Amino acid sequence: MQNTSIDPSISDPSAFSRRTMVDCQIRTFDVTDSALLARMLDVPRERFLPPELEPVAYSDSSLQLKSDAPGAKPRSLLPPLILARLIQSARVLAGDKALVVAAAGGYSAALLAGLAADVVAVESDPALFEELRVNLDAFGLKNVRALLGPLGAGAPKEAPFDVILVDGGVAANLDPLLAQLKDGGRLVTVQRLADGVCKAVRYDKADGATGYRILFDASAPVLDAFQPAEEFTFS
Repeated sequence: MQNTSIDPSISDPSAFSRRTMVDCQIRTFDVTDSALLARMLDVPRERFLPPELEPVAYSDSSLQLKSDAPGAKPRSLLPPLILARLIQSARVLAGDKALVVAAAGGYSAALLAGLAADVVAVESDPALFEELRVNLDAFGLKNVRALLGPLGAGAPKEAPFDVILVDGGVAANLDPLLAQLKDGGRLVTVQRLADGVCKAVRYDKADGATGYRILFDASAPVLDAFQPAEEFTFS
């Protein structure tokens, strides 16, 4: 059986902060899934962040990760309450295979590791990927595999997936990911819709077709891989 627990040998100075986050942010945002809440109490978010962000690890605001990779833009992380509600909306089952797109330091993958049987975490930024790999090794999460590659491509060689979580905003270019869903699979993310309004959404695949439903109000910067192509007008 794969190890999905956080190594108990690691000191746990943030347990009180996690309890406060869960009680004051997560539960009050209509997150009621007991397994997910327990997992959020178990996983120390600060250990998946760079040292300068550790003091604000349990903030309810979006955090930005800076990359050392040449030309890389800062990566915005979903606030824990948005992330938790997305994961709850994905209805993760114990036997599921899950994909995390834009895994960054690995916090969302670590959460899913305790809910699903198998997790694939894709990161495109080489510097963030190295942090992801180190963090997963440090916590002994044997059911998570880290892959370096384009976010928009997903992980076609690992497909199909029961659950796909895009850990950031999207506006376009989801078809390659939707093609990697199993029949009955779910993809959750924050999407900028055609009218410019952002919403948390879930895509469901049934009989080879996919449709989406709006879940709740949310906003997130759109990841570069999911930006729409520039439109040109001719005068």
